[in-house]
Amino acid sequence: MATPLHLGITGMSCAGCAANVERALARLPGARDVSVNFALSTADLAVDAPAAEAVRAVRDAGYGVTLRTLTLDIGGMSCAGCAAAVEKALKAAPGVVDARVNLALNSAEADLADGDARDLVAAVEAAGFTARARLDDAPAASEAADRSGPVLLAAAVLSAPFLANMAAMLAGLPPLLPPLAELALATPVLLLCGWRFHRGAVKALARGGANMDVLVSLGTSVAYLFSIWMMLDAPPGAHPHLYFEAAALIVTLVLFGKWLEARAKTGATAAIRALMALKPEDALIERDGAQERVAISAVTIGDVAVVKPGERIPVDGEIVSGATEADESLITGESLPVPKTRGDRAVAGSINGSGLIRVRATRVGADTTLARIVALVAAAQGGKAPIQRLVDRVSAVFVPVVAGVALVTFLAWLGVGADLEHAVTAAVSVLVIACPCALGLATPAALVAGTGAGAKAGILIRDIETLERADAVDTVVFDKTGTLTEGRPRVVETLALGDEAELVRLAAAAQAGSEHPLARAILDHAGTGAPLPEVTEFRAVGGAGLTAAVEGRRVAIGTTALLRSVGVDDAPLAEAVRRWQDNGWSVALVAADGAPLGAFAMADTPRPEAAEAVAALVARGVTPWMLSGDSDAATRRIADDLGIAAFAGGARPEDKARRVAELRAQGRVVAVVGDGVNDAPALAEADVGIAVGSGTDVAMETAGITLMRPDPRLVAATFAIAHATRRTIRQNLFWAFAYNVVGIPVAALGYLHPSLAAAAMAFSSVSVVGNALRLKGWRPPQDAHPAPVARPSP
Repeated sequence: MATPLHLGITGMSCAGCAANVERALARLPGARDVSVNFALSTADLAVDAPAAEAVRAVRDAGYGVTLRTLTLDIGGMSCAGCAAAVEKALKAAPGVVDARVNLALNSAEADLADGDARDLVAAVEAAGFTARARLDDAPAASEAADRSGPVLLAAAVLSAPFLANMAAMLAGLPPLLPPLAELALATPVLLLCGWRFHRGAVKALARGGANMDVLVSLGTSVAYLFSIWMMLDAPPGAHPHLYFEAAALIVTLVLFGKWLEARAKTGATAAIRALMALKPEDALIERDGAQERVAISAVTIGDVAVVKPGERIPVDGEIVSGATEADESLITGESLPVPKTRGDRAVAGSINGSGLIRVRATRVGADTTLARIVALVAAAQGGKAPIQRLVDRVSAVFVPVVAGVALVTFLAWLGVGADLEHAVTAAVSVLVIACPCALGLATPAALVAGTGAGAKAGILIRDIETLERADAVDTVVFDKTGTLTEGRPRVVETLALGDEAELVRLAAAAQAGSEHPLARAILDHAGTGAPLPEVTEFRAVGGAGLTAAVEGRRVAIGTTALLRSVGVDDAPLAEAVRRWQDNGWSVALVAADGAPLGAFAMADTPRPEAAEAVAALVARGVTPWMLSGDSDAATRRIADDLGIAAFAGGARPEDKARRVAELRAQGRVVAVVGDGVNDAPALAEADVGIAVGSGTDVAMETAGITLMRPDPRLVAATFAIAHATRRTIRQNLFWAFAYNVVGIPVAALGYLHPSLAAAAMAFSSVSVVGNALRLKGWRPPQDAHPAPVARPSP
């Protein structure tokens, strides 16, 4: 049956393009009523092929298709087989180009060329599961642990007598429970407490698939029915060896494992939930001279929000009045409050300290830093590692294979002369011990916990592919300015031919109104002590400096050429100036009334943490490079300060990208760390691009990893969390596969009672998620150690 499709087309520039798209779509199987509208950039058709083929045809013709990604919270998934069934159902839904299901998050993402959330929900429900469209990036709070708690408690109470019965039999005593009592206790456990497994098994078989529920339902039902048969077949007054306790304990132990698993999965998603909890619901806005509290969705760019002490800042913006300190720990990972005053940037979701501030909104809604962080983390946690695709293929055939092994086990034991009881218990043990859940949870649980831990520390990883490449990095190329350095000059040396205080006072006064970086460095050096004298006759000399009248004195500040142009002999300053310039420092000479007073040396100094950052990379076997557009002398000075042997100055953006390409051609895995527009080409060229969060949007959009605070030590920390996450994924997959490879044969050989098999199955899933949860405790190594200050140049 042909399915109607409505596609948004990109890249068309004329009617000829529309004709090309129309021809491409008309070649699809069963395509009819194909119509492409150039003015609206749309295409309509009816087609027998999936939407993915229509999108591929348009792309192969050289154009694009507008896609929307929708996220669903899925209910009813119990193992990797369920996840595969949901993914298959979504991919078959009309308009869906691709779909991904995450068992650890109980969520699914679908890329739609046409249709809406209702179509997706209908497809999932038709497959036997529940679905709800997610309105934001936060996963739905898991209620599975809370819902299953009372059921688990009832199962445990009803199963407890079986434990006493088993203990008595192991001690050589007669059974404590008569057969009818065992039947009365086991029946509600199997049929009521275990109803979820039977219902899930029926749904799975109805759609032509199989999952963990099939194994549990089949195993417990066989043990239960076999026990009833043995009880009815026994002579009057006899007490045969029944397996009601196996059926009851299997249900109870699997429920217990699912309860622990649900709690652990909720803990794994705690990071993104904590971020979403930061989102304010409303804001106090100044409008027309009055204050009114409005919903956060009603705030627009340019609105001024009034933030009282202790409140959350509602928008990204600039502080226009007031001073305070802000707690940004959950956003940037910075544990200490950050001082804020007029002109500083405020971040939505951070907590205002003791001051009243007014913030003019520059970003609202989905554009705020907080919203972008949540979106990045959610996208990374919903990703699928390449190894997971192999796991999915194994999981798809896992349950049928296990059922086959159980049947072979049953027949084999009968074939070698074992009695029916032994053959049944061995087959039941095989059914119960097999665990597709551990396979399905191994990768996503570790990925969720690892990216969550990174986000808490201020490290945002865009996707699983970036994380895997980050673990392989052996070369890091740093931008200099703003990344390894403070990004603003400060006075590093002063030469005064007379009174230094007078030199500083006159220089600061003459530049009081200037926004030039070097002028700001001298003003910062002067501090905020005594008020500066008034300036008259101010004149800027382009590229050279300025002249001004201060307290009746003719002051000149700037280059050697400027001082000479006003008749000042700079010879007393020449030696110091030459030495400073050889170091790559900027120099400002000062004169008054035709006589030299002194000079200032200014430099963009290394960040306090930069030396430790470089040392940490070297300790990991990573080679640091530094590329800068600054002069060779200035670049060499910073490289020497930080112990970086490989560096180059005078590098334009294209030069940086070319150098990165050369390093990659040598077989190196290269990461680039930068914060500016000029770093974007190199970030895109690198295997891994790392943008510093205080930088530009261009850098952050180009990079695969974003550091939310300008601490270069986070670069090594990024590689550390990437390595820890990949290691945990490998451990989980090893144990998940090894557990099944070892457990199934042991059960088939008759060495495991069904109850012990159920306990082992429950433990396997819990251990995989528990191992992943260890990543929640990860912290950047520098959090425990103070940073050494870079050694200054002589």
